[in-house]
Amino acid sequence: MSLRMRFKLAACTVGAVAAATLALGTTPAAASGTYSGLAYIAGAGTYTDDWGNEGILSTSTNTNSNATCLWQKILWADGFLSSTSDIDGQFGSGTKAATEDLQDYFNLDVDGSVGQETFGHMDQWLYFVSGSTADGYTANLRYDGIAHDFTLSRNADGYYTFPDGDGSTRLAGYNYRTCS
Repeated sequence: MSLRMRFKLAACTVGAVAAATLALGTTPAAASGTYSGLAYIAGAGTYTDDWGNEGILSTSTNTNSNATCLWQKILWADGFLSSTSDIDGQFGSGTKAATEDLQDYFNLDVDGSVGQETFGHMDQWLYFVSGSTADGYTANLRYDGIAHDFTLSRNADGYYTFPDGDGSTRLAGYNYRTCS
């Protein structure tokens, strides 16, 4: 093999290793370039497209959070969690299994994590109850689940609040867990 050929082969190998390293080091939310980057589940304008740019919820990302708690409330409303006692803000094996069941039911990619496809699919069951359309943010909404409905709100900053498992109103944040 010529020296020139070995040099090209070495350059291709280095390039492939660098590309693989970059791909493995990038999170799905960062790789897509569409995550809102906000610390809260949020929206503006039409509420039916609010959740398609949310962050990842899984057993390894935002595992203990009020955002996970809101997701569990959705799983409960659609009958994939059996009790409000399952709404605790901890994305464990039970929440992962329920998420996989929901993804299978709605013909989504089944991976047990809540990304933009899964979360974004679910906002089509939000219905306007009352609020201001003038500011584009404030709204009282109802999530119309398969098994249960629940009310939630979008405040003046566009951040979602919801009743957790024991009925306390919580702000749906990614970086903390106060729900029970």
